Amino acid sequence: MVMSRTKTRADLTDAVQQAIGVSRTEAASLVESTLDHICQALVDGETVKLSSFGTFQTRQKNERIGRNPKTGEEVPITPRRVLTFRASHVLKDRINATMRPGLSHEEHGAGTSAAPQRLQSAG
Repeated sequence: MVMSRTKTRADLTDAVQQAIGVSRTEAASLVESTLDHICQALVDGETVKLSSFGTFQTRQKNERIGRNPKTGEEVPITPRRVLTFRASHVLKDRINATMRPGLSHEEHGAGTSAAPQRLQSAG
């Protein structure tokens, strides 16, 4: 079994730098700008769809009554917005393909183009 590692902004910056051949500073700026656009769209209540990756949305949750698990006491849970992510079928297929024995990493499509996907913001 392969140990998983958390991907960071630095890892994304390195990938962008290698893929398009810009300086590390420029690559970091591109990563930050992309993440800022995604975050702002979500704050504004927009849906963010990344083709072949998935969809990010915010959802409004109403106030409700919860229960303290230790005491059993009823406690009001305040209304809030929550972030949801729904993976695309393409991403799900790539993830599940790694479970099939006998196929190499490249045959699963994991070694495909590093070209950035277009950000689509529903308006």
